[in-house]
Amino acid sequence: MTVFSELRMRPVTAAASGWNASTMARLVISGAAIFVLLVGANLATPLYPLLQANLGLSSLEVTAAFASYVLALVGTLLLAGHWSDHIGRRAALLVAVLTGLAGGWIFAEAGTLAALCAGRALQGIAVALATGASAAALRELLPSRPEWASRFTLLASSGGVAAGPVIGGLLSLLPGATTAPYIVHSLLLAGLLVPLYLIRARPAIMVPAVSRPLHALAPRRPSISRQARGAFWLASGVGFLSFAVFGFSLSLAPGYFAQVLGTDSRPLIGVLAGLPLGASALSQLVTVRGRLTVPAGLAVLGVSVILLGAAGAWHSPVLLVGAAVAAGVGQGLAFRTVFNEVAGRVEPAMHAQIISTVYVITYLGSAVPVLGLGWASAVFGTAAAVQGFVLVCGAAALALSAATLTTALTRQGGQRTGAL
Repeated sequence: MTVFSELRMRPVTAAASGWNASTMARLVISGAAIFVLLVGANLATPLYPLLQANLGLSSLEVTAAFASYVLALVGTLLLAGHWSDHIGRRAALLVAVLTGLAGGWIFAEAGTLAALCAGRALQGIAVALATGASAAALRELLPSRPEWASRFTLLASSGGVAAGPVIGGLLSLLPGATTAPYIVHSLLLAGLLVPLYLIRARPAIMVPAVSRPLHALAPRRPSISRQARGAFWLASGVGFLSFAVFGFSLSLAPGYFAQVLGTDSRPLIGVLAGLPLGASALSQLVTVRGRLTVPAGLAVLGVSVILLGAAGAWHSPVLLVGAAVAAGVGQGLAFRTVFNEVAGRVEPAMHAQIISTVYVITYLGSAVPVLGLGWASAVFGTAAAVQGFVLVCGAAALALSAATLTTALTRQGGQRTGAL
């Protein structure tokens, strides 16, 4: 099956050709696609202070550039989150990689805020196209291990977001600080095109009617089965809250951290910005089970976020690092548990669409609150805005922790009563 026949949703009847890759190779390719795209989408994190100085941008304009990525990502998830079900996982990932190449090139050459936003928007579209396709591909490749499919999905996603700022900071030491990271990243993305093109694609799981193939790509209203509804909203709420914290880490936090530490080292700023995401990614390798995992994780997240604000007020690098790592671990354990719950309850044919919808709400958390933070920074100053932001996020996490704890204890009591 050729890429063009997949995009036309016209599967060929000839014998299958191409690289008959093993399951392991397909797992690596599916995970690598979303990982590398998310690395590219977050290369700019340690570069924002430099871009802000070079282009004369305000804090609000920096958050607008960041939010353009998230809003494009969310819009594409809503409109095209189900496309890979119809055109196939391989075709969706190929289109995503090509779009990511274009977005990185425009952002690297940008000389105005409008160009920055355009490049970021294309990167958001690329990540959105790959999100549902990669998650669904991993689930299909591990049909008897849904928990590990979810772990690999979150490991690739969180790992890519965490690695982006670190890699961006290191590559910015090369000549052409704002362009060198994207040149190197473009080579990696171009290398991904080779196995994606050569691999023997598996048929799409939902072939559209021959008479109206494009009708299948029209936006659709998500429908969630009753048994998955509660898990869906809990996963979306935890995702929204935790990504509000991550959005802060990846937008205004680099400049704020630089002020706290009195440094302009872009590699150091990139490491600090990526710490919560890196800790979240590594937490996917740890097996923690139990009814109290979600409330405990949310409690750790809430306390750690408040301590991030305290670290800034006290100018304490040790507290800053410790709180960032703890926030990532708490988020990773809580979000993985609720993500596994909803992924396990959704029927396979709806997996890409429903998971994309979870990410719609999740990514809104890294856009809407951060835009409010940018506005507050312009009005009240960065330090005051950050303190207010971490207090609100910390209190929300602790409140959600208390609610999930109450639910868990109620269910446990009900089961004991039933057993008697």
